[in-house]
Amino acid sequence: MHDIRWIRENSADFDSAMKARFVDYRAADLIALDDERRQHVTRLQEAQESRNAASREIGKAKARGDEAVAATAIAAVSELKEFIRNGEDLERQLTTRLTETLAEIPNIPLPDVPVGPGEDDNIVLREVGEKPLSNFTPKEHFELGEALGMMDFAIAGKISGSRFVVLRGHLARLERALGQFMLDLHTQTHNYLEVLPPLLVKDEAVYGTGQLPKFKDDLFHTDDGFWLIPTAEVPLTNLVRESIIESDQLPQRFSALTPCFRSEAGSAGRDTRGMLRQHQFYKVEMVSVTRPEDSLNELERMLGCAEEVLKLLGLSYRVMTLSSGDMGFGAQKTYDIEVWLPGQNMYREISSCSICGDFQARRMMARYRDEDGKSLGFVHTLNGSGVATGRALIAIMENYQRADGGIDIPEILRPYMGGLTHIGSLAE
Repeated sequence: MHDIRWIRENSADFDSAMKARFVDYRAADLIALDDERRQHVTRLQEAQESRNAASREIGKAKARGDEAVAATAIAAVSELKEFIRNGEDLERQLTTRLTETLAEIPNIPLPDVPVGPGEDDNIVLREVGEKPLSNFTPKEHFELGEALGMMDFAIAGKISGSRFVVLRGHLARLERALGQFMLDLHTQTHNYLEVLPPLLVKDEAVYGTGQLPKFKDDLFHTDDGFWLIPTAEVPLTNLVRESIIESDQLPQRFSALTPCFRSEAGSAGRDTRGMLRQHQFYKVEMVSVTRPEDSLNELERMLGCAEEVLKLLGLSYRVMTLSSGDMGFGAQKTYDIEVWLPGQNMYREISSCSICGDFQARRMMARYRDEDGKSLGFVHTLNGSGVATGRALIAIMENYQRADGGIDIPEILRPYMGGLTHIGSLAE
């Protein structure tokens, strides 16, 4: 959510930011909306003052027996009451219109974000790890999984429709192992607090993190008014909604392993084969709440936490700085981590880490008390995938596949797999 006062004072910067975002919002239009609201509020306040003055005059006139003056004042009060009653309704309408308009405007990119309309304008920050070499043609994950009899899209289609999968046996355990490994890493090494949040949330929660109202078509909604979370970012960030946090209690870091639910309304026809783009998937999420002066360093820290997952799994990846047009709605800056998939012979996103500044905090009224004990300010929020377990499963299957169709288990995961070293037929 944007501050209209900031837009007034920085209209040129706002217009430049919206141009970089490739959206059609102008400071002059927003200021005009606010001017209309302010002018009406001024007239309403003047009417209220006049009503109060006329009410006092009625008492004075009656006290001195001047019924004519009293009658005139009574008529004036009656007329003013009608104007005020209608004026208060109009004030609410004008305030709502301004608020709803501001709520649909994306966040302002940081100065070092590359400007461009889409993913082709993203910049490679670094590449890490060696891509695996093999003397056979690598298969895609769904070919491997179906051949093993452990990945079933057909039965999932009968149960739920497209963009669902049934995992069985060792592949089901491997995805569970990935989630537990990531959660242990972030809580035991990276100092995140484990949280088990609700999966169903109210309008206010998804509004607070920016999915509502603009992206409601990408969400699943229940008949009784709940939203299924598209990511644990929603409940984790809302842990600080409508609160005032003492400065010495920041940063706060949360992590959760949850199912995520997305309708993929804007992704028709993309990645229809396999597990890359599902309506339901698991993800380990990281959320940080910081003081404004600490948030940029926290973004780099969060990125490092996500990278550590892939390093420990022995996966090759690259880090991308997203362009202004490719960033998410609430982000000021975003790093994507893309893992190498030999079966596709390309990099695919497995994590996204974003700084939101005070954009979400304003929507949630999440504030902190400065060290002086008097000043209040909005916290900064950050979120990142640490990482998507389904995509990590895909990456392990494709990077650790063998010529016989089996899959080796990365050493770091073997304790979570009961000592199992491989899935498939090598020693069976």
